[in-house]
Amino acid sequence: MSAHPPRSPLTRLEQEDTTLSTSLVTRDGTVATVTLNRPDRRNALNETLKAALLEALTDVGTDETVRAVVLAAEGQAFCVGQDLAEHADRLSADGPAAAFETVPNHYAPIVEALATMPKPVVAAVNGTCVGAGLGLALACDLRVFAEDATLGTAFTGIGLTCDSGLSATLTRSVGESRARELVLLGKTFTPADAVGWGIAGQIVPRADVHATAARLAADFAAGPTVAFAESKQLIAGALDRSFAATLRAEAEAQDRCGATSDHRDAVNAFIRKSRPTFTGR
Repeated sequence: MSAHPPRSPLTRLEQEDTTLSTSLVTRDGTVATVTLNRPDRRNALNETLKAALLEALTDVGTDETVRAVVLAAEGQAFCVGQDLAEHADRLSADGPAAAFETVPNHYAPIVEALATMPKPVVAAVNGTCVGAGLGLALACDLRVFAEDATLGTAFTGIGLTCDSGLSATLTRSVGESRARELVLLGKTFTPADAVGWGIAGQIVPRADVHATAARLAADFAAGPTVAFAESKQLIAGALDRSFAATLRAEAEAQDRCGATSDHRDAVNAFIRKSRPTFTGR
């Protein structure tokens, strides 16, 4: 495990133990791993964890020395969604309006940080992943699933509907009809189901989840990160643009990629029949 530069935002994060008591940020070269660290509660999302997670994702997203990110979790579960004990207390003490402030204040910015981060993000789904936990996983670019993980939407089981962007990310992954079924019935499903339906991801033994995700992120970190960022942005907006607008957006993105030293050096490497080295510039 290599140390990161002393002025990196991650240094401040890792040193603030009180802030990050439930979320850990570690570095291995240019890969940052953000780990949900509340295993005794199956990484249920309470106020402390949500605030720490949002801060961690914001910092790694803006840290130019980070070129790829892994979202991981300690324990036997990836994330079971909202901490319902805390939610019940908030409902009782402050009422529904206050209890649901967490949706725009925490869940929305967390998944936006994941989905719009200008670098690849890999979710290491090591176990149960339901509700907002599934929303976190689907906001990432790729997923590595433990073969025995349990997935599900879970919201209607407690009389709620989607948050964490799930109505969009799930629908885009599996189609409208399947998304209706998964949300309305609320039944759990397997990683094999998920991949078969279009939720892209690798399925590996539970013991291999973190290592597989780390290797995938390391491959991304060694790649053309400007091109990755432009590709993410194009794909994210593809369904909302006209075809003509897409062609214009692609041309503009190609101009930006074409101006990078990564592109120039990769073309020269191709001509020389050698392997390119990408620097992210």
